[in-house]
Amino acid sequence: MRKTLLKPLYPITICRPHSSPINGGTTTHTHHPLHNPSIPDPNPLPLSNSRWVFTTTAPLPPEWVEPINDTSDLISPNPKPSPWVDQIFNLLNDDVSSQMEPKLDAFCRNWFIRLSPNFVCYILSSGRVKTRPELAFRFFNWAGSQKGGGCNYSHNLECYALLIDVLSGSKDVDRVKCVFNEVKNKGFVMNIKSANLLIKSFGNLGMVEELLWVWKEMKEHEIEPSLFTFNFLINGLVNSMFMESAEQVLEVMEAGLVKPDAVTYNMMIKGYCKCGKTKSAFEKFKRMEEMNIEPDKISYMTLIQAFYSDCDYDYCLKLYNEMEEKRVEIPPHAYSLVIGGLCKDGKPMEGYTLFESMIQKGGKANVAMYTALMDAYAKAGHIDQVVRLFERMNNDGFSPDEVTYGVIVNVLCKTGRLEEALNYFELCKENKVTVNAMFYSSLIDGFGKAGRLDEAEKLFEEMVNDGCSRDSYCYNALIDALVKNDKVDEALALFNRMEIDGCGQTVYTYTIIMSGLFNKHRNEEALKIWDMMIDKGITPTPASFRVLSTGLCLSGKVSRACKILDALAPMGVVIDTACEDMINVLVKAGRVEQACKLADGIVERGREIPGRVRTVLINALRKSGNSEMAMKLMHSKIGIGYDRKGSVKKRVKFRVLVDK
Repeated sequence: MRKTLLKPLYPITICRPHSSPINGGTTTHTHHPLHNPSIPDPNPLPLSNSRWVFTTTAPLPPEWVEPINDTSDLISPNPKPSPWVDQIFNLLNDDVSSQMEPKLDAFCRNWFIRLSPNFVCYILSSGRVKTRPELAFRFFNWAGSQKGGGCNYSHNLECYALLIDVLSGSKDVDRVKCVFNEVKNKGFVMNIKSANLLIKSFGNLGMVEELLWVWKEMKEHEIEPSLFTFNFLINGLVNSMFMESAEQVLEVMEAGLVKPDAVTYNMMIKGYCKCGKTKSAFEKFKRMEEMNIEPDKISYMTLIQAFYSDCDYDYCLKLYNEMEEKRVEIPPHAYSLVIGGLCKDGKPMEGYTLFESMIQKGGKANVAMYTALMDAYAKAGHIDQVVRLFERMNNDGFSPDEVTYGVIVNVLCKTGRLEEALNYFELCKENKVTVNAMFYSSLIDGFGKAGRLDEAEKLFEEMVNDGCSRDSYCYNALIDALVKNDKVDEALALFNRMEIDGCGQTVYTYTIIMSGLFNKHRNEEALKIWDMMIDKGITPTPASFRVLSTGLCLSGKVSRACKILDALAPMGVVIDTACEDMINVLVKAGRVEQACKLADGIVERGREIPGRVRTVLINALRKSGNSEMAMKLMHSKIGIGYDRKGSVKKRVKFRVLVDK
């Protein structure tokens, strides 16, 4: 009869003697589970000296595995992880679908293992999981449902802290709050490692209330904060714009045992710059020197960026020079900011000198630097230098972008080199560089000023076909061209078309139309345009009022201009040069008598001090060629002196200049 080998219902345990009982030794048994045959017996015995007995036992409880197998007394700085780690990672990376949890369950059941809290922490702190918050969250929940080994699994505080750290990287505030509520309910005893993780995470998310809770827990459990703890706390307060609280923490550090470092001050500098307090940021920068802490490139870069945003380009240059003196590494972005600042400050030569210095030191240029230099030279009127820079940029292998092309097209249009501008415009299209509205507005403005109105109108119509929507600059350029070519009615039609096309009319649009109407002596229509602008809530500029006052003064309506000027004050619009402009216009037009009456009215209403009005009138007379009357006014008491008739003292009025 054939014998059948039955599979046991329970795990089989191999029992072997450690020393042979035949030689008088005692027999001790070592349990070697068959479910892990890959682990070799550290002390194998030959079969001839052993007596093997096969027995059946009760089901073994799952083993709680650790991430590191410590098999020696030696402590290694980089201990090798156990084989279980890679197998768990393979399961996580292999399938993140709905089957991930069942696969983990099956794997642990087959191998009679459970993952310890330390193992879970190891997985959550790994770079393979840190960037995958959804995977980390699911793995954390799965691990929390483990049972076996004589007791149910329970996450420790570090598991929660690591999960919150992962979730904070993806700004998942809702989940972080949910996990944190569990932490508070569990009543864990705080430790320094978890505290640092939590403070860092809450700080990055700007969760000040939770951050302060952790700080309070540290105090209650008498945990001394380290430099990292303080820095994480300050970073959290700064990110939430609690600068006063951050300042208090810094003061505690400066007076305590744990001193601040460059990172601490850099965070304070960043916070003050972020809330627009560049002066306070600079004070912290100086404080670093008092504390014998050398500012690093981050300290300098943060301040240079802040001063650049404040248009304080001199300080940008000073900080750059200081970096050079102290041999602090200068990042490429620092050069971009300083060169760009010099260019915006109208100093293209200084910017170009710094640019060349950077190249000699091995620094690399970029398109933004070339564009800034070209734009600065263009505004300074050095057109040839603009073209040379553009050619050099191409020779150096840089591809101009739409901003660069826009600068050179605008420059050439303003200087009347329209054919060259068109060539660059076509080159831009060939190189598939995005053509925006600024290109068209520059070309339309250039052709309009050159009197080539047909070509300007053609470009205006072609814009839409090229997929470029018209903006106010394009409309204003064509309206201005029409006005300058005595086509005011066509300009008015285009003005009305702007509103129909959904393009907002600007104060410059109204100013152009008013100028055209006043030049055609259509004063009432111009005044209606002014009223329309006011009704729409568009704030007048000195240029727009100058057009209005000039038109009214030349048509003999000086009092109406003054009345409109008075109406602007309650609207918060104060035009300092308004009276001066009107006096200049009247004197230039030969209407000195009206100018003198206006001067008297200005003084009587207290708009200006008499001495200033007198100076304005003298200069206006001199510029208009009426030097004799200017000298007469200068050597008289008019405007500043008094006539006495008996006991009555009266100021000598400006109109006396014309009466005598």
